[in-house]
Amino acid sequence: MRRRLVGELMDDPGVPREQLDSALHYIRKINAKMGGVEALLGHLRAWSARWDRAVPVTILDVGTGSADLPLAVYRWANEAGFLVQITGVDIHETTLELAREQVGKVAGAAGAITLLREDALKLEERFAARSFEYVHAGLFLHHLTDEQVLEVLRSMDRLAWRGMVWNDLVRSRVGHAVITLMTLGKPRIIAHDARASVAAGFTREEVEGFARRAGIGYARYGWNIFSHRFTLAGEKAGG
Repeated sequence: MRRRLVGELMDDPGVPREQLDSALHYIRKINAKMGGVEALLGHLRAWSARWDRAVPVTILDVGTGSADLPLAVYRWANEAGFLVQITGVDIHETTLELAREQVGKVAGAAGAITLLREDALKLEERFAARSFEYVHAGLFLHHLTDEQVLEVLRSMDRLAWRGMVWNDLVRSRVGHAVITLMTLGKPRIIAHDARASVAAGFTREEVEGFARRAGIGYARYGWNIFSHRFTLAGEKAGG
């Protein structure tokens, strides 16, 4: 399959709030059940062996959606005895409103998670280099053109002084067929956007090509055959 960008309905600034809420709820379920949460937490668990439990670990989540991944990190960190300060950014104002509602439901999370309206293509205008220990983007970069993907990856690398995780969808005919079956009978915004997301996903060759062009030599590709998710992740030498 050639990579194909079709505007997703949830990206429309005028999308009805109840439809967007439904779509974000579906994404939370997919992340929880099909590897999105584990794709991030698996790396953080491994890296946390070198963390100082007395000092908060700073994380930037790009395209945070309804903040389900920041919340998953917060819950895990609490159980594991770590402190975290997570900044989630998204450009869609209604999405951020719904994210704030989700964060408000979890005791103590509002003190650890900050949500900001920011353009992912202008992160370096908002944050200085090495502002965060880790930078993550999950199910977001497939919304962008190839050149924009490259631009955001370079920004993620510059903003992170320890490491990064890119967590997204593998593009394949099998994945497209599976998601089509999974979304049969779902509301139009879910069915349309889920299929559009897979069509805009990435092959391993493309992901590793982005990493080379962005100069992210420390990050390695990994994927889950069952969930059709991949990660490009790693820690910097000396980080």
